[in-house]
Amino acid sequence: MTETETTDSSALDMRLLRRAIELSASAAAKGNMAFGALLADPEGNILLEAENTTFTERNPLNHAESNLINKAVAILSPEQIATATLYTSCEPCAMCSGAMYWGGVNRTVYGMSEHDLLAITGVNDHCPTMRGVGCRNILQSGQRHIEVSGPHLVEEACAVQLDYFADRLPQSS
Repeated sequence: MTETETTDSSALDMRLLRRAIELSASAAAKGNMAFGALLADPEGNILLEAENTTFTERNPLNHAESNLINKAVAILSPEQIATATLYTSCEPCAMCSGAMYWGGVNRTVYGMSEHDLLAITGVNDHCPTMRGVGCRNILQSGQRHIEVSGPHLVEEACAVQLDYFADRLPQSS
């Protein structure tokens, strides 16, 4: 794929990121777009998990990360959120990055990048990827520091997307 891993990553981070990728496959199996996310405490205990539910709940705002942040702010303390890490199968979009910022997340680890996703989907109505925005640009525009680590496990994350989009994109001849 197009980008390389950008920061050091721990075995714990990669284990939790693999779980987020598993959640992306689960979302696809339920008829949604293939995106998954989770929130884990500093010791690696999973606090919450979420999947994309845009189709099953008929709401285009129900991305995995925004679903996760909505759950988190409803049941976790601001301190729990601030010390946790959000793991997601794909780089958060502009909407999800904003939700992370306003929800109090201070660290995120993601799988494939928006560029990787665009390389798979191309320009289409099914997955209108925002090109060139990037979660780092969104998160660095705020008044507090949010650590961003990724892309990581790109081939694993892309494999789920390739499977998901295999029958959903026009085939070239």
